[in-house]
Amino acid sequence: MSVRNITGLLGDKAEYLLNHQCKTISQEQLHLPGPDFVDRIWINSDRNPQVMRNLQGMYSNGRLANTGYLSILPVDQGIEHSAGASFAKNPIYFDPENIIKLAMEGGCNAVATTYGGLGILARKYAHKIPFIVKVNHNEFLTYPNKFDQIMFASIKAGWNLGAAAVGATIYFGSEESTRQIQEVSKAFEMAHELGMATILWCYLRNPAFKTKEKDFHVSADLTGQANHLGVTIEADIIKQKLPENNGGYLALNTKESPYGKNDKRIYEELTSDHPIDLCRYQVANCYMGRAGLINSGGASSGDSDMAEAVTTAIVNKRAGGMGLISGRKAFQRPMKEGVEILNAIQDVYLDKGITIA
Repeated sequence: MSVRNITGLLGDKAEYLLNHQCKTISQEQLHLPGPDFVDRIWINSDRNPQVMRNLQGMYSNGRLANTGYLSILPVDQGIEHSAGASFAKNPIYFDPENIIKLAMEGGCNAVATTYGGLGILARKYAHKIPFIVKVNHNEFLTYPNKFDQIMFASIKAGWNLGAAAVGATIYFGSEESTRQIQEVSKAFEMAHELGMATILWCYLRNPAFKTKEKDFHVSADLTGQANHLGVTIEADIIKQKLPENNGGYLALNTKESPYGKNDKRIYEELTSDHPIDLCRYQVANCYMGRAGLINSGGASSGDSDMAEAVTTAIVNKRAGGMGLISGRKAFQRPMKEGVEILNAIQDVYLDKGITIA
């Protein structure tokens, strides 16, 4: 995709997004993606050679190979959102082989999906594209609906099917988060011992985080802290929703219900209301980018998906992030169109004219 096409998709937001200069956290303080990321960052860590090999394998695959950026196709919605609701728009994806084919045709670095979906095709594809096994899920069949990430697969099982990495979700802020943190921490420890990389979906979930005015599940200060908890349990890569607002701690902290700890410099110096600055705060909480931040692509909106995907990629890249993990915008449409969406995202990271803010 040419710069002209990207500018056309952005419309009146082009100047705002492409020419923004970040005056909060400077890019010089960040550890930015690059071809030497594993040698520059992970060589000094406690990760063993097998983990570094698998990380490098992801960075060396697909259209973004050897750039330090990642484009990952995640399809766990068959459990998280129910298979019918997720695949009715495009029933071919009831068959997990088509999920893997979409990731390969779309030039992705890796494919992330369920233990069963990867296990049933492991011998055919594990050596062709890096696998990321999602080991826990919120199942959507218990009545009434509940929201709790529970383990679906063992780490050893993921290793046996040839996975390069494991993925897990923690619902930070929920009543169940303490148990989930402990479970995922132990799972990540074992994954590293066996040589697999770790990716954490650092999602917030608490009804109190959503008010009449704002949804603080996508607040920069709260998601940033979730990221910081994620890297503390040694997630190598953090998946997070793109921030849409800020001030979650401020809104939720009252005399009647004290919440968290705060510093006004978070809002006055380290962030602004610009989406790139909000995303940079997320990157800062990932050890200043030592653990890569990949933002999620969000739900499919129809005709606006291409523009939304490109916008998210630009915000992530210019903030200092490591890429996008976009699923529904790609698989809830014909495969050819899904490939086009994935390629458009990748084109942002391949475009040297789109620089770090």
